[in-house]
Amino acid sequence: MITLKDVQKNESIHALIHAGNRYLEALGYTDHGPRHVGYVSHTARNILAQLGYSDHEVELAAIAGWVHDVGNSVNRIEHGQSGAVLLFPILREMGMPAADVVDIITAVGNHEEQTGFVSNPVSAALAIADKSDAHKSRVRNGRPDPTDPHDRVNFAIQHNRVVVDRENGVIRQEIDMDSTSSVLEFLSIYMSRITMCEKAAAFLGQRFELCINGNVINNRA
Repeated sequence: MITLKDVQKNESIHALIHAGNRYLEALGYTDHGPRHVGYVSHTARNILAQLGYSDHEVELAAIAGWVHDVGNSVNRIEHGQSGAVLLFPILREMGMPAADVVDIITAVGNHEEQTGFVSNPVSAALAIADKSDAHKSRVRNGRPDPTDPHDRVNFAIQHNRVVVDRENGVIRQEIDMDSTSSVLEFLSIYMSRITMCEKAAAFLGQRFELCINGNVINNRA
């Protein structure tokens, strides 16, 4: 099986990730480079591992997390679909079986909340991992733009983790924010992403909870 370590060594994928991150930096976006894709890869892997999925599916989730943003090297708009098209020949040339490639490109092509639809466990884990990445370390050079709400929100987040509580059927994102921003401003940016996380968790047979400063804020009861 092609592993995450193999993919991380691939020259084409390495170049695409870095090109996409440079492009988004020029547009004024937060970090989308190795720090972001590393977080997404680790979190996607952990979600499926904690839910008891096979080692094979766990590794595919880790790979999908690492490669999910390569389409930003083409354009931010519909970067999920662009990334899926770019990845198919690269992964096949590496020797990955077609069925595994398809699972990955389906996940990558559907990780944007505007158009994405969760249809397999790898896609579900990727969606939650990607949409949950909010943290002060995503702010470029540690200097937030005070006029940019994305920078303000990310810079306010001191701690962020995704916890799988399998016994209670919950995937919980736990965030600690300071007063640099507010929960209201966070929701103004992340509401559609939270909705996608809820749908992805439901696909995995779980409930998604968003807990900010000790309070669950998406309780549907």
